[in-house]
Amino acid sequence: MTDQTTYSGGCHCGAVRYSVKLALSTVIECNCSLCRRRGWLLAFAPAADFTLERGAEALIEYQFNKKRVQHLFCRVCGVQSFGRGDGPDGKATVAINARCLDGVDTSKLTVKQVDGASL
Repeated sequence: MTDQTTYSGGCHCGAVRYSVKLALSTVIECNCSLCRRRGWLLAFAPAADFTLERGAEALIEYQFNKKRVQHLFCRVCGVQSFGRGDGPDGKATVAINARCLDGVDTSKLTVKQVDGASL
């Protein structure tokens, strides 16, 4: 497993900024109706390893399907740079869009395909 690194990230306009501690070597590309349309490359971190530095007031929540995940996006630019929910173990987890992390070349990451459309 790759060592954890602290990354900075956020939305396009900069209204939402955060830092997150991740071991970012593999990301998930899900084919569900939302992830496919948004172009997510997902990485996950425990909520304790995520800090929203600014922009809480700029976030709007969208929920669908079972309404277990807070899909958060910036009300200014519309970018969804992260979301919140619970992991399979029931612990609070943050889903990070690796495409929204500063300085990360996503072409260098290993992409794991997940068939979320069948879930």
